[in-house]
Amino acid sequence: MATTVDIPQSVKDALRKFRFRRSHGSAAIVIKIVKASLVMEVAEQFDELGSIEELAEELPENSPRYVVLSYELEHKDGRKSYPLVLINWAPSSSETGMLTLHASALITFQNTADVSKVVEIRDGPEGLTKDIIDTKLLA
Repeated sequence: MATTVDIPQSVKDALRKFRFRRSHGSAAIVIKIVKASLVMEVAEQFDELGSIEELAEELPENSPRYVVLSYELEHKDGRKSYPLVLINWAPSSSETGMLTLHASALITFQNTADVSKVVEIRDGPEGLTKDIIDTKLLA
């Protein structure tokens, strides 16, 4: 039996609004799965991120999350772009059932959020740094 996680319209609307935001700098929207109801909900939104490391400290150490990150990327030639990145926050210390549920809904969420670049983070805050995001995006 396949378990499906519902993405309610309110989450889709929040993602759309986030995607078309007008401000500069990095920002993030954090989505969690409510296990009891098998529904996604917006857990937090950060409109102005000081750093990727600050975001990493705000994420739960024992619970998976999907983080859509609008990232201020500085290219080697000095240009700036603001790509959307999906951070699959799945700390290895999370409950196995939640990790499985989270993994099963990842592709559906990625398609709904319309984000092509995915960064897997399994080792907690030390695994989510500016260097790691820059490396993945500039590769």
